[in-house]
Amino acid sequence: MKKNIRIAIAQINCIVGDLDGNASKIIDYIQKAKGLGADIVAFPELAITGYPPEDLLLKPKFISDNLDALNRVAKSVNDISAVVGFVGQTGKDIYNSAAILHKGSVKGVYHKMLLPNYGVFDEKRYFKNGNAGQVFRIGDLLFGVNICEDIWHNEGPLLQEAGLGAKIIININSSPYHAGKILEREEIAKRGARANNVYIVYANLVGGQDEIVFDGQSMVIDPSGKVICRAMPFKEDLLLADLEVETGKASPGERTIVLSDKLSEKARPAIIRKNIGPMDPVAEIYEALLLGLKDYAVKNNFEKVVIGLSGGIDSSLVAAISVDAIGSDNVTGVFMPTRYSSEESEKDARDVASRLGVRFNNISIDHIYKLYLMALEPCFAGSPRDITEENLQARIRGNMLMALSNKFGWLVLTTGNKSEMSTGYATLYGDMAGGLAVIKDVPKTLVYKLSKYRNSISKVIPDSVITKEPTAELRHNQKDRDTLPPYDMLDPIVKSYVEEDKSPGEIVKLGFNKDIVDRVVDMVDKSEYKRRQAPPGIKITPKAFGKDRRMPITNKYK
Repeated sequence: MKKNIRIAIAQINCIVGDLDGNASKIIDYIQKAKGLGADIVAFPELAITGYPPEDLLLKPKFISDNLDALNRVAKSVNDISAVVGFVGQTGKDIYNSAAILHKGSVKGVYHKMLLPNYGVFDEKRYFKNGNAGQVFRIGDLLFGVNICEDIWHNEGPLLQEAGLGAKIIININSSPYHAGKILEREEIAKRGARANNVYIVYANLVGGQDEIVFDGQSMVIDPSGKVICRAMPFKEDLLLADLEVETGKASPGERTIVLSDKLSEKARPAIIRKNIGPMDPVAEIYEALLLGLKDYAVKNNFEKVVIGLSGGIDSSLVAAISVDAIGSDNVTGVFMPTRYSSEESEKDARDVASRLGVRFNNISIDHIYKLYLMALEPCFAGSPRDITEENLQARIRGNMLMALSNKFGWLVLTTGNKSEMSTGYATLYGDMAGGLAVIKDVPKTLVYKLSKYRNSISKVIPDSVITKEPTAELRHNQKDRDTLPPYDMLDPIVKSYVEEDKSPGEIVKLGFNKDIVDRVVDMVDKSEYKRRQAPPGIKITPKAFGKDRRMPITNKYK
């Protein structure tokens, strides 16, 4: 026998530590889902606390406040069931948990069994593992609940709960974004649905949290492995699905929790659903950067940002992302020329600012540069000019931007890309000075693709910016190629070494010149101390600098 049940996924944007705000948003979405005739509504992993709460989890008061917030949510639940992520506690142990709420109280709790401890995840630092799956019954409909990593393995909670008779598995997630991740998630969920003959309701978090972006893209998958519906990417959404489910009876016992003996009758308005499919890969990355910047600014109470506009492609792209994220009225670009800055760079910087509609300031720093050289002349006497004099210009620019930040409360956005961050082609306390490194995880070759994608919407980056040869303009006729290999060669080497952990010998076997590989690897290894002092940057690749890659600064392994 089959029955229909309406499931809702509340794909919400939570703020880490905002227990009251998150709880209020959850209550609001519970009422919305109830008004749309949902029988069950699922929220993301650790929705009460936001994800990841990191060392807030070491504060006992934070844990107790999270439990109070959950109880407030539970009291709002009536004539609907809700699955809500929170921090569970037994004695001194805490768990990454899901509460199953019904009729004003917590009817059951599931503790995450498989705790990830790789990449950005550090869950074994905080949580104990759960040890058993369980099922929940509404009338004669059975469903299971588990959390994120729990469905990434064939054995474990998914198999247990299907074995207990569950026909629907609600999997709540805070799965971070990187390019291509949605395809990986879909394949895992499809495989689990087919292997266990169950519906999988995959509820994911959306929003930016420091370096991490959560893309949403929640989905419902039927037992044949077909995606029935998807939620919006990079936006809050309330996704509804009507499921025709086989009824059954679970074996009585402590692993079956009865929520209600009867599925309540309720009005179910027709579901109006947009056809949402996978995004274009470059557009998807652009949206991730946009959301990451917007939420970093908004959640940390920055209304305005300031960018060093050099006339180059990196700063132009960051400016475009900033305007799209927080509006042109909230963005200021500053051009800071010295004797080495070209007229073309100033023209391009002004053009970008004009096309984007942002405020533009021209602050010459050449006189300050002269004073630095004069002050240092007694100490530098007898030494030839080198990179030191070049870096002075970058550091003066960093000071200018930080002064504007201090005076007006603006967030300084740095403009270095992953190719530069990898090789140390950036000045510590200069162009690395700021609050957020928007394209820190974006290789230079991808910078060009993103710029062309943004221009396909409206042409905000001039052709002259895209076609000019990259240069830092810190000395006469300087070009990036004076120091770095061509970017179409550099980026695959960096990806192989940093993201794929290939050895130099393995990279050479891919067809790259040994001397170039050795030089790039040496630059990457020697620049770890710089990256440790860089601002956080938005993660868009499988392995970003920061949480993903934690190399020792003092390191003699070659």
